[in-house]
Amino acid sequence: MSKKVYCVASFRAKEGKQQELLETLQALEPMTQREDGCIQYLVTKHIEHPNAMGKSFPIVFNEIWASKEDFESHCNRPYITNFFETHCVKEDGLVADFNVCVYTDEIN
Repeated sequence: MSKKVYCVASFRAKEGKQQELLETLQALEPMTQREDGCIQYLVTKHIEHPNAMGKSFPIVFNEIWASKEDFESHCNRPYITNFFETHCVKEDGLVADFNVCVYTDEIN
C-alpha cells in the first residue's frame, strides 16, 4: 500500500510582489528536488480555464513525497522554515496569504 504524501501549498503575493514571490519559490525547487523522498516539487501559476471553477491562489507548489517522514524532514529544513518565517509570518514578507494542505492516497 502506498504511503506517499501529497502537498498543495498555495500562495497569494502582496500587491506588486507576485513576480518576486514566484522567483523566490522557484529558487527553492533545486534544493528540494535533491532531498530524500522528493518525487515531485514544482511551483505552478494559475491559468484561466472554462472547466476550472472555484477559488485559488495564483501560485501553487505541487509536491509528492515518498513518505510522511520525508515530508516532515523537508518541512523542518532551515531553508524552508526560513522561507515561511521571512515571507509568510513577518509583516514585510512577500506573502499576503497562504494555505498548505497535505493528503495521502492511503485508503484504510
